[in-house]
Amino acid sequence: MTHAPKVAIVAFAGVQMLDVTGPAEVFSAAGALARRPYEVLVVGAGSSPLRSSSGLRFESDRRLRGLRGPIDTLIVAGGAGAEAAAGDAALVGSVASAARRSRRVASVCTGAFVLAKAGLLDGRRATTHWAACGELARRYPAVTVEPDRIFLRDDHVWTSAGVTAGMDLALALVEEDLGRSVALQTARWLVLYVKRPGGQSQFSAQLAAQLAASEPVREVQEWIQEHPGDDLSVEALAARACMSTRNFARVFRSEVGMTPAAYVEAVRVERAQRELEATRTPIASVARRCGFGTPETMRRAFHRRAGVGPAEYRDRFRPALERAA
Repeated sequence: MTHAPKVAIVAFAGVQMLDVTGPAEVFSAAGALARRPYEVLVVGAGSSPLRSSSGLRFESDRRLRGLRGPIDTLIVAGGAGAEAAAGDAALVGSVASAARRSRRVASVCTGAFVLAKAGLLDGRRATTHWAACGELARRYPAVTVEPDRIFLRDDHVWTSAGVTAGMDLALALVEEDLGRSVALQTARWLVLYVKRPGGQSQFSAQLAAQLAASEPVREVQEWIQEHPGDDLSVEALAARACMSTRNFARVFRSEVGMTPAAYVEAVRVERAQRELEATRTPIASVARRCGFGTPETMRRAFHRRAGVGPAEYRDRFRPALERAA
């Protein structure tokens, strides 16, 4: 009799609950739909019950250090407790030991810090929650951190961005195991994308930037958000901030973390995404209203920011629009 593939999800005090339950639900649903079940185990890095970052308490199936035998998929969850977990030498050692017996290893969100501490990301590309990418790169220079990825694979090691990205990762693992058809059925059952478009910066232009410290630049940021179809050239924005063009461009990049042009493009793409999701407005009209001028200009910006063109992006939302009709 063939044993069900063992999926071990490592949890610890302060874990993000959805980092545990999200992947668990994906594997459970996929196994049921394909009639090829996974054995999903939550393995605790401490005494049970564990308290999550939201205050919920839960029992683990067994202790991580007591987990024996081969593991198909080892997943380290993330959350507010990940920093303490990465500083726990016994936990990190147990993860490293379990990884040697695993066909593949993965992390959700800041669980990447535990993998990095265990040396499992050395020489590899990895991602984590957008807010923690800089710190991961600073602490572990042997890791090539790619901040604008929902998840990525480097050989047998997978890492993902924050929270719900763990479900995107789990769907990709299911697709690798059971094929695209089962992954698609699972995504439909759980009302998810089988593959979400774009990277972490797709969720909001503010994720890829930061709020400026100086009031004039903050006010310009707000103006851009509220008037994406206006003249947002660097000259026009500098005039609004009552600064010279050169000084404005320098201060904006220093305080926001990107050039004015890049920020304007991110805001316009975000506004266009909302229109494409919620309306049947022709693409050419969306391009004009959001400040792109032409559909071709918007198409190039979408490919840079979301990885797909406007038409393909809208197609992903077409069923919702049809149901609303």
